[in-house]
Amino acid sequence: MSVVSRIREDVATARLRDPAARSNAEVFWLYSGLHAVWWYRIAHILWRWRWYFVARAVSQFARFLTGVEIHPGATIGRRFFIDHGMGVVIGETAELGDDVMLYHGVTLGGRSSERAKRHPTLGDHVTVGAGASVLGPVVLGAGSVVGAAAVVLKDAPPKSLLVGSPAVPRPIAPVHEFDRQFFVDPGTYSI
Repeated sequence: MSVVSRIREDVATARLRDPAARSNAEVFWLYSGLHAVWWYRIAHILWRWRWYFVARAVSQFARFLTGVEIHPGATIGRRFFIDHGMGVVIGETAELGDDVMLYHGVTLGGRSSERAKRHPTLGDHVTVGAGASVLGPVVLGAGSVVGAAAVVLKDAPPKSLLVGSPAVPRPIAPVHEFDRQFFVDPGTYSI
C-alpha cells in the first residue's frame, strides 16, 4: 500500500470514528492523534533498520508535538485511531491489531523491567476508553471494549467488556439491529 493510500485510509478512518470531524482537510491538518500515528510509522521504520537512537528521537519529537508517546518498537495494525490523543502511552512490546481505537489518557504499559514481552496485545476491533490502563503482557481478544478508567491486568477472550479496577472480563451484551451502525462506546459503561 502506498503512503498516499495509507494516509487516505487514516483520514477516512478518523472521519468514520469521530462524529465531530467535518472535513478531510480538518482531519489531515488538525488531528494530533493521527499525526502521532504518522510520526510513529516513520520511527517504526527507523527502528526496524536498527537506527534506534534516531527512531527514539523521532518518537520523542512526535510526543512533544502531539502529547502522544508511541514507542517505535511497538507493532500497530491498519486503521488505528487515537481520539483526542493527549496522554496516550504505548510501550515498546505492545501489539495492536487492525481497527483499534484508543481515547485520551490510555496507557498500554508494562509491569516489569525485564527485556521480554511486557506490554499488552490488543486484537482487531478493540476499543479502549479514556483514562484506561492495560498493563503487562495481557491479551485482549478481538472486538473487546475496555471502559473508561478501567485497569486491565488479565487476559480477556474475544468480545469482552472490561470495566472496573481491576477489570473483570464479561461478555458484551447483544447488539440491537438499530445499533449496528455505531461502534461500541466505552464511555457508556461504568463500574
